[in-house]
Amino acid sequence: MSAAVTPTTRAVTAPGSLDRARRGGGRRRVTTWLLSALSVVLFALFVFPVYWMVNTSFQPNNDVRGSEVHFFPDNFTLRNYETVIFDPGRTPFLPAAANSLIVTLLTVIIALVFAFLASVAVTRFRFKSRRAFILTILVIQMIPGEAMIVSVFRVIDGWQLLNTIAGLTIVYIATVLPFTIWTLRGFVNGVPVELEEAAMIDGCSRAGAFWRVTFPLLAPGLIATGVFGFIQAWNEFIMALVLNARPEMMTLPVWLRTFLVANGTTNWAGIMAGSTLMAIPVIVFFLIVQGRMTSGLVSGAVKG
Repeated sequence: MSAAVTPTTRAVTAPGSLDRARRGGGRRRVTTWLLSALSVVLFALFVFPVYWMVNTSFQPNNDVRGSEVHFFPDNFTLRNYETVIFDPGRTPFLPAAANSLIVTLLTVIIALVFAFLASVAVTRFRFKSRRAFILTILVIQMIPGEAMIVSVFRVIDGWQLLNTIAGLTIVYIATVLPFTIWTLRGFVNGVPVELEEAAMIDGCSRAGAFWRVTFPLLAPGLIATGVFGFIQAWNEFIMALVLNARPEMMTLPVWLRTFLVANGTTNWAGIMAGSTLMAIPVIVFFLIVQGRMTSGLVSGAVKG
């Protein structure tokens, strides 16, 4: 009986099922095309300012200041880069780049070390003020740095560290540390503590289990957090302007400010050339670590 009914049922229901499948497939294709078009538009919106910066850096300053818009460098020139790097009448570019690189690397390395230890402490150990410590970190992140400029200046001045690499690095570490602790806490919390317990059962000490089992799993998270800390320290302007105002101690964001002329002609093409050179280290650093950074972001989103 069932064998006789089945063909009839299939004959009746098959056309309707095919129509619904076609309509569903058509809607999915339309949705895919719309999402793809939206992705292209968003990509263009994000990339265009970078393209405009690079495009402007290869144009003469007169073309940049003119009324005609140049979407391509019609009068291609490298004069802006020569001015940025070799002009003896300007604050030198290379010392400013060296100051930025030293301060940023010291900030990232030291902040990651302290943030790593703090994130392990608040994740793996239970102590009385643990929750208050976590909430304090979150609250500190909400305080704008500009609100503490006067206090920071007086402290650094009292320590006689104005216009020094050490003074600016200390301030940057204090600025980056809350963010790195909060971010690394999610990565540490995403690694099951049972892995360490299993290693301890196999004969490892608590420290040995952590360094041999847990730490390698946290490497992508450390890299991802380091990238964000690098960008934050590399692009910081206000504190560097207040604490390191001498020409020989300027960082690159403050050095770019020297192109602005209050009562004269601002060299916008030179500013764009300097901005392009300033962006290169960040791009190179990101390209080197982007593989591990992507896996770190995904693993950090699992828990925490």
